[in-house]
Amino acid sequence: MLLELASQRNVLFLGGKGGVGKTVTASAVALHQAMAGRRVLLVSTDPAHNLGHLWEQTVGDEVVELFRSQDGTGVVDGVEIDPQATITDYLAEVGATLRDFMPQHLHPQVTQHLKLAAQTPGTHESAMLERMAMIIEYGLDDHDLLIFDTAPSGHTARLMALPEIMTFWTEGLLNRRTKAEKFGAAIRAIDGDDDPQSASGENRDRRIRRMLLRRKNRFEMMRNVLTDAKRTSFVIVLIGERVPVLESIELYGQLRDTGVDVGGFVVNRLSPTDAGEFLASRRVQEDKHVAFLQAQLPGVSTDTVPLLAGDLVGREALHQLAHQLS
Repeated sequence: MLLELASQRNVLFLGGKGGVGKTVTASAVALHQAMAGRRVLLVSTDPAHNLGHLWEQTVGDEVVELFRSQDGTGVVDGVEIDPQATITDYLAEVGATLRDFMPQHLHPQVTQHLKLAAQTPGTHESAMLERMAMIIEYGLDDHDLLIFDTAPSGHTARLMALPEIMTFWTEGLLNRRTKAEKFGAAIRAIDGDDDPQSASGENRDRRIRRMLLRRKNRFEMMRNVLTDAKRTSFVIVLIGERVPVLESIELYGQLRDTGVDVGGFVVNRLSPTDAGEFLASRRVQEDKHVAFLQAQLPGVSTDTVPLLAGDLVGREALHQLAHQLS
């Protein structure tokens, strides 16, 4: 299911409870698609990044090449979004805009406000959303497939709902700007159009409107991509235990409520049945949990991956995991 789905999509999200193997699964899919000749951008949005350890090279907030096929057609590029750097850049842009719109004597208050905003709930999600939207907007210019290795379930569910919320919020701001501009135009008509301060105010209004329109269009684009089942799918990764199964069922519902197509589940690390009584008994329990998942969501595709020997680190291990998914 997963590899076929990846071959048919331009954007693929992998999410689920922490510690279930999202990063290694995302990396295996990326390698498989690159070996098939596609250019893939692998994006980690989880603050606890593991791409660098997994690919055995340094990965940071700037895109780096992780793999290139022998004929050069297939590529995996990787980036680990740095939350703090994202917030810093996001607030720096907001601060520059605010200072441009406000008189000089209010600039210190802007600086103080932004310092407080850096610690405000929601700032991280807003900044991360902006960065992800930019990756979706420009990443497909150079790549055939974007794979997002997301943060644990609750954070991801909120993030996937944000584009629609932010679009409506920005539309509200634009409507208020329209009313303010009409009021300003009326005042300028009364006072006369030759006043240079009025012209300055009019130019400022135009800059504000351009900024809001740019953000509205970006969030609207992201919402359209996320809800286009022909281009985008979300795959939930889990292990065969009670809590991950229950959390995955809940995440499935939350994603469907936001209009995101859920392509299926990947159940990782199933215990072998022929390696001793202890592991065999665990497998009985795991099979029961997987059966419960399938009974709760009949018709939803499920891939299963056995527990593999050794550490899943490096290209050979990723290739081995991709083989298990095929």
